[in-house]
Amino acid sequence: MRLSQMLFVTLREDPAEAEIPSHKLLLRAGYIRRVGSGIYAYLPLMWRVLQKVSQIVREEMNAAGAQECLLPQMQPAELWRESGRWETYTQAEGIMFALQDRQGRELGLGPTHEEVITEIAKDMIRSYRQLPLNLYQIQTKFRDEIRPRFGLMRGREFIMKDAYSFSADEADLKIIYAKMHDAYCKILQRCGLAYRAVDADSGAIGGSGSQEFMVLAEAGEDQVLYTEDGHYAANVEKAVSLPPDPEPSTFKTLEKRKTPDSNTIAKLCEVLQCSPTQVVKTVLYAAVYDNGTTVLVLISIRGDQDVNEVKLQNELVKLGDRVQGKTLISLAVPDGSAQTKWASRPLPLGYIAPDLGDDYIQKVKGICSQFLRLVDQTAVDLKNFVTGANEVGYHHVGVNWQKDLALPEQIVDVRTAQVGDRAVHDPNQRLQTARGIEIGHIFQLGTKYSQALGATYTNEAGQEQPLMMGCYGVGVSRLAQAAVEQSYDKDGIIWPVAIAPYHAIVIIPNGKDPAQVAAAETLYHDLKAAGIETLLDDRDERAGVKFKDADLIGIPYRLVTGKSLKEGKVEVVVRATHESEQIPIEAVVSTLQGYIRQ
Repeated sequence: MRLSQMLFVTLREDPAEAEIPSHKLLLRAGYIRRVGSGIYAYLPLMWRVLQKVSQIVREEMNAAGAQECLLPQMQPAELWRESGRWETYTQAEGIMFALQDRQGRELGLGPTHEEVITEIAKDMIRSYRQLPLNLYQIQTKFRDEIRPRFGLMRGREFIMKDAYSFSADEADLKIIYAKMHDAYCKILQRCGLAYRAVDADSGAIGGSGSQEFMVLAEAGEDQVLYTEDGHYAANVEKAVSLPPDPEPSTFKTLEKRKTPDSNTIAKLCEVLQCSPTQVVKTVLYAAVYDNGTTVLVLISIRGDQDVNEVKLQNELVKLGDRVQGKTLISLAVPDGSAQTKWASRPLPLGYIAPDLGDDYIQKVKGICSQFLRLVDQTAVDLKNFVTGANEVGYHHVGVNWQKDLALPEQIVDVRTAQVGDRAVHDPNQRLQTARGIEIGHIFQLGTKYSQALGATYTNEAGQEQPLMMGCYGVGVSRLAQAAVEQSYDKDGIIWPVAIAPYHAIVIIPNGKDPAQVAAAETLYHDLKAAGIETLLDDRDERAGVKFKDADLIGIPYRLVTGKSLKEGKVEVVVRATHESEQIPIEAVVSTLQGYIRQ
């Protein structure tokens, strides 16, 4: 392609809207243009990158036995109501674009396609002889992000590959899941990216287990915790670990102590001269379920630990049947105005104990009249600990469960794993941290959707069984930007060869020199004939502008028909290292073929 004929405009300054390097560079280099909040046009260079990523994804999906299809972007609300996710996606998480047609029928623009594919399976799969089956598509998705940002990283419209598998039993599901794991590893390896596969929370998708695939980058929104031995890696939302051992308590008898101005763990420990590992703190949350019921939750946890709200949400979903709640709509620490709606009197904030009386809750419609009391495992084995006295300015010391205080009946793991914690699989291993950009997520769904939508098959014994499902997603457009975030320098983008829009760019320093023009034209045609994707910068611009643009757009190899032509050579520059060498013109094609193969 000749640059003089391409829609190609670069910017010298960073756009004001861009926050992270990859977003700035893709805008500056003319790969994307913002059309609206979280909505971007993919310009010719970017579209070539996306096509290459899509092709790698397609080849690996096909190799793993998946079949490509295309599902509708517009989906009936009825399907989502059957699965129980309509309220979650339109209200709780609020990420689905919902609309009505002229007949008043409710529809949603697909953020994902579990319901649609399950409905198709319900209609078409009858027998175990049709299983296992894995279908995938590469398509635009829509999500109404509260705060679109970072360009293609968190947009409202994006390209995604999503696959859905159907199996007769869990054993077959695990086989497909393993194949998808391997396929994702191959996709990222072929794209030339450094990554980690990590254990993850399943979120609103659901299922028994899931893994995220993280492209490692400093600007990543996700924190990954891992061990050096390579046997454990997890998103911080899912990570588990062994906390530090608590220090022995310095308190031997039960006492009520005056602790003025001690409504934080740090202040309390300073007043009492104790370790935070000797303290049981109790945190208050308000959980709202889809039936309109608000449950007030007291979480008791060791003083040096923090509550992981994703783990807490998962526990509260399990306990929703206590209030006939199916879906958790929201979870928050209630502020002062929220408390006035249900509290019978001011709460002793900062001094709450696990046994705070239920009489603090007014009898109000929609508010559960009793606290839901949970205790984290870190607090269960403490002896002679410190906790609130349910009175502002006072704490109890030397407290013991069951003797002085009833142990909450629900023991849970809701602590946030931390860097430096000991690993569960090997206490000699310590958790380390890295930042990552999630570009893929695979789930073992089980029968969550097949049971909800009535998708069954007949087994060998003639019995009707729900289909076992898995789902597997890759953000194609997100992966492309993640590659830039992982690989750039002060001059611009450094594309991995496999997904670069072009392999090489031929630059004519002086367009008025017939020898330079003729050599560039010959190289351009020879490289294309050899299957090397090539740009020819034949613009009427200064050499310096052309060199800067070539670095900015990140084409892996730059060929310059400059002064060395007199010696029958051209300069070849490797974008990733800026290393250059003079190569005889007749050896350029074979040299680049060797580079690209490597």
